[in-house]
Amino acid sequence: MKRLNNIFAAAAVSLLLTGCGIYNKYEQSTQAPTDAFGTSQDIKSATGETSIAQMSWREFFTDPMLQQLIEQVLANNTDLNSARLAVEKSDASLKAAKMAYLPSLYFSPQGTIASFDGSAATKTYDLPLQLSMEIDVFGSITNKKRAAKAVLMQAQMQQEAVRANLISVAAQQYFMLQVLDLQLEILQKTDSLWSKSLETEKSLWENGKAYSTAVNQMEASYLSVKQQIVDTRRAIRSVENDICQLMAVTPQHIQRQKWGTTALHNVEATGEVNERMFDTKYLKLGVPAMMLENRPDIRMANHAMEEAFYNTQAARSAFYPSITLSGSVGWTNSAGGMIVDPGKLLLSAIGSLTQPIFARGRLIANKKIAQLTEEDLKKKYVQTVINAGNQVNEAMADCMAAREKHAYYHRQVEVLREAYTGTHELMDNGKASYIEVLRAQESLLDAQLGEAMNMYDAANAVIALYIALGGGSE
Repeated sequence: MKRLNNIFAAAAVSLLLTGCGIYNKYEQSTQAPTDAFGTSQDIKSATGETSIAQMSWREFFTDPMLQQLIEQVLANNTDLNSARLAVEKSDASLKAAKMAYLPSLYFSPQGTIASFDGSAATKTYDLPLQLSMEIDVFGSITNKKRAAKAVLMQAQMQQEAVRANLISVAAQQYFMLQVLDLQLEILQKTDSLWSKSLETEKSLWENGKAYSTAVNQMEASYLSVKQQIVDTRRAIRSVENDICQLMAVTPQHIQRQKWGTTALHNVEATGEVNERMFDTKYLKLGVPAMMLENRPDIRMANHAMEEAFYNTQAARSAFYPSITLSGSVGWTNSAGGMIVDPGKLLLSAIGSLTQPIFARGRLIANKKIAQLTEEDLKKKYVQTVINAGNQVNEAMADCMAAREKHAYYHRQVEVLREAYTGTHELMDNGKASYIEVLRAQESLLDAQLGEAMNMYDAANAVIALYIALGGGSE
């Protein structure tokens, strides 16, 4: 008993000398840029107290078929399931770290039969319960437990990041299907119109009012539309297969609404649906501090710094003594040099203190590595915030550009449609050549397909902005 008292006294003195710094809790002190979004006027005008990232994905994506698709992806996706299992593994590690405060208990029976120089055999046995417990005087167990909790938080943030990315990809693929459907509709209408132009040119040729070369040029242009129809149908199949992979199902048709049936998040906006899908007036970014609270990668970087902090604390704790209590209780018939039957109750208790003196540089190296890792993660945290702000800025710029281009595309389609109609009438009256008609109809088709793709780019930019701000995690 006196020996145990001496051990605890030595431990208490050492604890006072260390100043208890190894028990400090982590506090996030790394300064991130305050203007993470950028300083352009467009960014400032869109910044407010609220943020679109605070909307759940069910509020943001109002299309019921898209909502159903996202739910299927989140329910079945293999990557998300792996992220969920990683969280469960980290949770198991944390529970084990918490149990380290408790003693370990073992039942280790043993028996011996011995005979010396032909004498009668002696039989001895021990039936002990052995107990061992480490006393966490210098924070080794505490810091390891806190580091394990930080690892669990990182796994949870990784799960949220995977979830948000899946929501983004599923929505982008869904809108791509809608745009491809729209382009296919445009091509099919063009196919019908150009077929009539070809028949008109053939009639003119048969009546000696046009050359065969004009018919050949018209037919070649008409066949190019047929090729684009085939390519578009193939692209639709490819996107559907990609979505099926996200859902972890075999290839099948993806149910979807027609493009422009529903807007994205800004249901309060006015005007045509195509404009409401990316009306920048309703794209509220919120302040950068809110982004730090929403984005899983930034929170994950913060928890990585927390883990490194506690690993450094644990590396410092390794320089101080470790105190272990052990003991046993059980029955034995071996009492020193005597063998007694029946056996008697045996009790024992041992307290030990181990103070590292020379560990061939291992403890110093571990501490240095932990400190350097902590410093590296602080820099990576700042870079993560900078990258996040850049993504917000880029997405907002894409939204602004797509909205501005939409008005130009819309007007371009109108004037080219008028030009095509007028040129075709002139050709029917022999006042315009087939070359002019070809140019007019090809320009109109290019403008129509370009307008459709710009609308997809705009919707894609809004989705990217929503995810960049930390949306989709709930």
